Amino acid sequence: MSGVWVFKNGVVRLVENEQPRTARRKVLLHIPSNKVITSYASLEQKLLALGWERYHEDPDLLQFHRRPSIDLISLPKDFSNFRSMYMYDIVVKNRGAFKVIDT
Repeated sequence: MSGVWVFKNGVVRLVENEQPRTARRKVLLHIPSNKVITSYASLEQKLLALGWERYHEDPDLLQFHRRPSIDLISLPKDFSNFRSMYMYDIVVKNRGAFKVIDT
């Protein structure tokens, strides 16, 4: 904890130094091509090449299944809602093919 002690109106208080926080955005990187995934179309292309099949059960989700495993990747229909938790799910189920990085 760092800051400056301020005396004002008979009261001493610590005013902490506020460092501006820059929000780091996470992105999904396809390791073999060293390309950032910027759309579901590019993600689908990479997943299909890894043996995933498109699963059309739920109209509100974009889903992929890999046979003969029980693995299922479920993503929100809108790419703008593609968050880091979905990215890490893809990384865990495709070790060595993807990683999550900060921009």
